[in-house]
Amino acid sequence: MGKYVVKKIASLALTLLAVSFVVFFLFSVIPGDPATSKLGTNATPEKVEALREELGLNAPFMVRYFKWLVGAIRGDFGDSYAYAMPVKQLIGGKLVINGVLSLMAIFIVCAVSVPIGVYTAKHTGGLIDRVMTVINQIAMAFPPFLLGLLLTFVFGMVLRLFSPGAYVGYQTNFGKFLLYMICPAIALALPKCAMCIKLLRTNILEEAKKDYSKTVYSKGNNTTGLLYKYVLKNAIMPTITFVGMLFADMIASGIVIEQTFGIPGLGRSLLSAISVRDYPVVMAIIMLIAFGIVVVSAITDVIHAIVDPRVREE
Repeated sequence: MGKYVVKKIASLALTLLAVSFVVFFLFSVIPGDPATSKLGTNATPEKVEALREELGLNAPFMVRYFKWLVGAIRGDFGDSYAYAMPVKQLIGGKLVINGVLSLMAIFIVCAVSVPIGVYTAKHTGGLIDRVMTVINQIAMAFPPFLLGLLLTFVFGMVLRLFSPGAYVGYQTNFGKFLLYMICPAIALALPKCAMCIKLLRTNILEEAKKDYSKTVYSKGNNTTGLLYKYVLKNAIMPTITFVGMLFADMIASGIVIEQTFGIPGLGRSLLSAISVRDYPVVMAIIMLIAFGIVVVSAITDVIHAIVDPRVREE
């Protein structure tokens, strides 16, 4: 198991290194000059050249990349071009916001998907199973931003559980911050819940048809015992892996959710930084997102390997 974990860590590091190089290269060749963007109407050839020299933009590509890489490994992503302050300080609080939002969404996905997925598989063909199939199709087709607007209208304007647009920071009042984040988390999680319910239900039904299930059932085990002792253990692992993969999709959807609910998270900062060519901020946010994705993926793979030793052998 130790060798398997070491290989996963090495793979994680190489993936992040490749992502950082590709992203840094792309931002070096795309049109747009950070110095010109920062100077705005005051830009003159002399001022642009002086600022480029000050920001280190005139150095060769590999020199700039290795300088950034060494700093990033130390946790220093440089200074923001637009705000003239350390990137770490600029996005540190936003990372907390996105972390809380993602954890709440993942919790909702797991809490809703597993019991409903198991129940519908156990009672396949029943009324509730047919109703859930229809609801799942609707939920998967529902755009997150539209769901966010609907939740804002119902819980914000009708039930008045929070004030739409009146975001409360976690530093100001953590309790109200969590309350405000419930609707965004639900809007982010519900389409994923539908996917996970469908996947888990399908996996359970497939596992129940396999020879080992028939053998266990023939030895006197009832349907419930077979489901919870044997089938569920094998059926849930692909679902756990799928939940880990959903993390990447949640990041993309999370940007839309932030815009809908007025949340000052990483997504909004990323869009703003791209628009003003603030590349140190863009690089930092993209690498944090990439780090989150590969770490979650590695954790799910390790969990899978612990449950199923055959994975380690492969």
